[in-house]
Amino acid sequence: MDEVIISKAIVESYIKDLLEAMELDVAIVGAGPAGMTAAYYLAKEKVKIAIFERKLSVGGGVWGGGMMFNKIVVQPEGKEILDEFGITATEYQKGYYVANAVEVASTLCSLAVKAGARIFNLISVVDVVIREADRVSGLVLNWSPVSMANLHIDPLAIRSKLVIDATGHDCEICHLVTEKVGGKLRTTTGKIIGEKSMWAEVGERQVVENTKEVYPGLIATGMAATAVFGSPRMGPIFGGMLLSGKKAAKLAIELLKKG
Repeated sequence: MDEVIISKAIVESYIKDLLEAMELDVAIVGAGPAGMTAAYYLAKEKVKIAIFERKLSVGGGVWGGGMMFNKIVVQPEGKEILDEFGITATEYQKGYYVANAVEVASTLCSLAVKAGARIFNLISVVDVVIREADRVSGLVLNWSPVSMANLHIDPLAIRSKLVIDATGHDCEICHLVTEKVGGKLRTTTGKIIGEKSMWAEVGERQVVENTKEVYPGLIATGMAATAVFGSPRMGPIFGGMLLSGKKAAKLAIELLKKG
């Protein structure tokens, strides 16, 4: 085996994927459960999408389950999605199903990629592109190690018809819109309200309700939606994340059809 050929194969194939991702229908930021679920349903419908994940690994908070016990819980509605994905979930008691966190994270990733989603890890979103009509129309990217090393390296940009903020508790893209652009979100205050303390029952319901287009061209999903609209956090029950991701995909398809 020739080391240079190996190197060329990696560089050429990666650059090909990255060039393809510079013009997207939907750009998803964050490869947690909501982001990967959205990616799966979008890619399944032949929507041109890519996920940008700042960390080395995908899966967000799923891997650790609850307090590093790598099990998660879903409600019956969440179990329907796990069943669709072929992920094993066993009934603990009526209305509560337990799944292996490692199986959930790895299966979501595999299904999203096999459906046609491109996932770029170790890439951070450092800004948004906003043009006419105060609409998010792209992302500004840099390598995550550049930020970690505090290097002054200029970023690159991609264009996307829609962006999904799936960055979790930090709701990073919504913060960029409000802080760098001065944009007003579709919340009661026009700003990020911030998540409230744990209340699983309410949080699971509201994370789906709050999966919305929060700014023209920008959809919030998962814990980003929770933080933006001020809902309670819900801990290691993940059905709402899956349902929120599915709703985000459906909403994105509807918005793309409207043009």
